[in-house]
Amino acid sequence: MDTLIRGNSMDGTIRVFVAITTDLVKEAHRIHNTSATASAALGRLLTGAAIMGAQLKSDTDSTTLQINGEGPLGMLVAVTDSASHVRGYVTNPQADLPLNEKTGHLDVGGAVGPGFLSVVRDLGMKEPYIGRTPLVSGEIAEDITYYYAKSEQTPTAVGLGVLVDTDLSIKCAGGYMIQLMPEATEETAIRLTEIVESAPPITDMIENGMTAEDIAFYITQGFDMLLDNNTAEPKYECKCSRARMEKALISIGKKELREIIDEQGSAEMTCRFCDNVYKFTKEELEELYNSAV
Repeated sequence: MDTLIRGNSMDGTIRVFVAITTDLVKEAHRIHNTSATASAALGRLLTGAAIMGAQLKSDTDSTTLQINGEGPLGMLVAVTDSASHVRGYVTNPQADLPLNEKTGHLDVGGAVGPGFLSVVRDLGMKEPYIGRTPLVSGEIAEDITYYYAKSEQTPTAVGLGVLVDTDLSIKCAGGYMIQLMPEATEETAIRLTEIVESAPPITDMIENGMTAEDIAFYITQGFDMLLDNNTAEPKYECKCSRARMEKALISIGKKELREIIDEQGSAEMTCRFCDNVYKFTKEELEELYNSAV
């Protein structure tokens, strides 16, 4: 079962989040039939979103991460709520690249390409908060780290990973985030940097049987940490419904809706997040047309 834990150092200078998201990423791969590289890219973004969801306060809050890259994958999107229930998609789920020649690993950075990361936080205000930073590597974790440094001025270390098997199935996935609070000293920052830079990949730790708690203590070794008893259960969950699709059809306007009725006689809408298909007959479209303003 997937899990997400959080904790703080006893002196309040560090906070940590660790998520194991293997089942979540498996579900995303099943829905979108992603290539190996697309699975890694989307899985990392979904895991990062799940961790960022744990920072939301209200049940109605949401955070959207959108990567607009120039690589073959196209746009990647992940949306999370405060329970770390996420959904997402990649424009070109079948796009793939050969392994990175330097590392021998999946070339996520090459598949994403140069571009921008946008973070939209909808906290129930009149306008959502939107932050936008250039991609520094396209490897997702480094890009989220850079976003926090530039847009939120919060020193942050992020590790994200998806291990894809030779048959394209997902062996394991997860991630962590460590953030320094304003009271943290330079010595604390240096020590955490040393730990993170020498730590094995998150997928190695998960594959070797380490729990989320084990990983949290490992990446904060030497500090007195207190983990929160309230763990979350991140999962892939789409919020689409027929009612939402009806609202979407109405929102396009009476003129456009009339054209669909007259020219096509019916409509078929597919959810980008879960691939569910919603079909509307001519009679149903007429009802929506009559109810539109």
